Amino acid sequence: MSRPYVTVIVVAHDGARWLGETLRALVNQSRRPDRVAGVDNGSRDGSADLLAQAFGRGNLISLPRSTGFGESVAEVLAKLPPAGSDEWIWLLHDDCAPDRRALEALLTAAAQDPKAAVLGPKLLDWLDRRRLLEVGVTVGRTGRRETGLEPREFDQGQHDGTHDVLSVSTAGMLIRREVWERVGGLDPFFPLFRDDLDLCWRVRNAGHKVLNVTSAVAWHAEAAARRRRRITVSGDHPRRLDRRNAIFVVMANLPFGAMLWALLRNVLGSAFRTALFVVSKQPANALDEMVAMASILLHPFRLLRARRARSHGRRKGYIRIKRLMTPRGAAWRRLTDMVQSFLAGEAPVDSAGRHHHATVSTVSTENEYEVVPADTGAVKRFLSRPGVVLMLALTAVALVAERSLLGGERLGGGALVPVTGGAGDLWAFYTEGFHDIGLGSNTWAPPYVAVLAALSTLAFGKTWLAVSVLLLGSVPLAGATAYLATRHVIPAVPARAWAAGTYALLPVATGAIAAGRLGTAVVFVLVPLYASLGTVVLSGERRRARRAAWALGLLLAVGTAFAPLVYPLFAVLGVLAAVAFRGVVTSMAIALAVPVVLLFPWLAGLVTSPGKILLEAGLHDPALVDAALAPESLLALSPGGPGLPPFWVTAGLVAAALAALLMRRQRMIVAIGWGITLYGVLAAILVSRVTVEGARAWPGVPLAFAGTGLVVLVGLTAHRLAELRAGGGLRRLGAMAVAAVAFSTPLLAAGYWVASGVRGPLVGDAPDVLPVLAAARTTHGERTLVIKGSSFTVLHGRTPLIGESELPIASEARTRLRTAVEGLVGGRGGDAATLGKLGVGMVAVAPPVSAGLARTLDSQPSLARMSLSEAGGLWRLAEPVVRVPAQPVSALHKPWLWTQAVLVLVIALLAAPGRRESAPEAVEAPPPVAARMAVAGGR
Repeated sequence: MSRPYVTVIVVAHDGARWLGETLRALVNQSRRPDRVAGVDNGSRDGSADLLAQAFGRGNLISLPRSTGFGESVAEVLAKLPPAGSDEWIWLLHDDCAPDRRALEALLTAAAQDPKAAVLGPKLLDWLDRRRLLEVGVTVGRTGRRETGLEPREFDQGQHDGTHDVLSVSTAGMLIRREVWERVGGLDPFFPLFRDDLDLCWRVRNAGHKVLNVTSAVAWHAEAAARRRRRITVSGDHPRRLDRRNAIFVVMANLPFGAMLWALLRNVLGSAFRTALFVVSKQPANALDEMVAMASILLHPFRLLRARRARSHGRRKGYIRIKRLMTPRGAAWRRLTDMVQSFLAGEAPVDSAGRHHHATVSTVSTENEYEVVPADTGAVKRFLSRPGVVLMLALTAVALVAERSLLGGERLGGGALVPVTGGAGDLWAFYTEGFHDIGLGSNTWAPPYVAVLAALSTLAFGKTWLAVSVLLLGSVPLAGATAYLATRHVIPAVPARAWAAGTYALLPVATGAIAAGRLGTAVVFVLVPLYASLGTVVLSGERRRARRAAWALGLLLAVGTAFAPLVYPLFAVLGVLAAVAFRGVVTSMAIALAVPVVLLFPWLAGLVTSPGKILLEAGLHDPALVDAALAPESLLALSPGGPGLPPFWVTAGLVAAALAALLMRRQRMIVAIGWGITLYGVLAAILVSRVTVEGARAWPGVPLAFAGTGLVVLVGLTAHRLAELRAGGGLRRLGAMAVAAVAFSTPLLAAGYWVASGVRGPLVGDAPDVLPVLAAARTTHGERTLVIKGSSFTVLHGRTPLIGESELPIASEARTRLRTAVEGLVGGRGGDAATLGKLGVGMVAVAPPVSAGLARTLDSQPSLARMSLSEAGGLWRLAEPVVRVPAQPVSALHKPWLWTQAVLVLVIALLAAPGRRESAPEAVEAPPPVAARMAVAGGR
């Protein structure tokens, strides 16, 4: 077998800092090349002189600075005649230094596989010589470049071997010259980025193999990708150029059907990434994403010409290439990574998909050489996180405890009206000016309806799913928010997990679920976020504090919409904080002003009825509160009502907080924690003593504030227990006793809840409030009067949506209706005519129907019985029924809704986390280059 002939081409462009080592590595190759040539693209740092010293002036070509890598190689090959059928071209960048045996290993692998036409080495990082950059490259349908490596993955031989890959980098690429010329070499349309992928794709379509040979090693600085030097081959920004080329390569090389699907995915994906970049305050990245996609869509003929040039072997080659492309499931993982990076305040994952190392921020030198743990898989790593374990445990506890509520047809009972309708119904209810329900109303719909409508839209239009997640899932959700909110406050993970679990299982949560209190459940989930964002407002740097203030205001508006009492409770704390910390006045003012602005029309209605500030979303039923709440219940953070555990369940938390008073250190933390706790308890005492609409108010919301103070107080002082344990003796016993007492609260709360289940009026199969027969007979706008015990309501053809029962009725109409109902039930004649004038056409009695009431209604000449059974009774009015007239709608209704939507978007944008810039990577200066290097065969 003849000896392969190797031509080495080194392309340089302002790369003197790396070129010296690259040339030395070339000189020291165990298998010497047969011919060398250098290309300098207008370097201004002495790179041309280094190439001339190494190769001689006769082997150096100088080209303009705007020349791309592919054009440079083509210029060299045009001047070098072929050297036989077994000639190989070895391409080297000026920032790529091959190992001594790299060329030898590549040629050995080529000899072992005759179908191999392109081979590439294992690429390692230039600075950290153990860090992997590439062992072959693949791509997804969206152009995302994948190396298959984890960030900062060290080379421990885990990827060793010769692998069949989709593409290898041009840095160290070895390619048969015959194949190069047959497929047309590197496309000059790609002056930089993705030219290697396009070339390898065409080589594979021609029936050849592309191999990565890990026994061949090269160290690559990735100077262009990491922007360590100025790029002059294009006027476009590198990110924009990379993204455009990525999409173009995929569109040009995929078969027609796959190309159409990839085009749709790219358009939608680019729109999503653009929005994410805008929200994360990266307008330059958003512009690059839009322009890159637009350059593909606005130049269809350029894409058609490229596809025509690549038509040979494309469909047949795709059968083999498809298995080498990124798996379909990886797209969802990248989407998750982008959203997680955005929420963490970092830049979203680069849509182009650079080398993994280039996307990771620089780490300190102390951690530079730590041993990287073995990769256990993304799912296993995710499930092993303490926060995830905690949330899964709380979810399991909630599912077992709520077993009686699962699988029913309709969730409802207590304060929660039976959940009906979908997202479209809620949006219609919130946006309409006149509500044709009950006796008719033109008042503003409760603002929490818009929140539920948005969540229902995300839940595929299922309102029951959104309500179930918020109410039944409030315990695991509260645990998750508490765990995340305390990540910068409570550094010890065990203490943070205890704090989150204890908070999630407080009596406020289980009581809210049992009574169907959706408003308290939502607020309970949000309170930890209020505490976290409030801490950032007080202690963060100005820009971060301002973003936190906008986010706090937006979440405070959501909580206020569900339970208005949240706003005054937080406002008192916010004003005190602004007085104590003068530098946060503006940020705190923003946080307090946002809810007022967003909820203005609805809040204005509360001013005329201040007692409603103590109420929350849903029905206000006297049976859901304790008329005389015991003091020990409030001290044990128990708001009273159905579904609550005994007071001794939370006694451990209170005892642990009292023990913190004995600590000599961290007295300020103890004082603040107890101050918030006492503030919440005092507010709960006042709320529980106020009567609103014939029933006492429920103090769940202020006790959520009190519970937050106690839990954070104990969590912050938990590290003192470890110090006491280390002291031995009585201190050790005392620390163990306090720890046992503290852990008793979540364990007892979870055990009691699981054992007893949800004991309250909330059921999973709530009956329909409106009889089916009444709904079927409502054809001309008639209303149905529904009597249940001593209460009554008026329905219009269906069970009411969430929020409809809270719309106020005009006082005159309400008085006339109450008088008519009392007369009807009492047997007084003539009241049916009044009901007819109010639009009521039928009278329904909820079960059980007493015999006396049935006889009374049967005795009324204006009523005709339609049905009477254990399921209830229904009577039809014989009197003429007047259709309820539509009431005038405020001219400001629609404009304000549009204004509100715009304000929400603007505030969300201002609250979104911005990008945190990482420190630039240090660049080491290379050692001086020898004045002259002799290369065999180079003269």
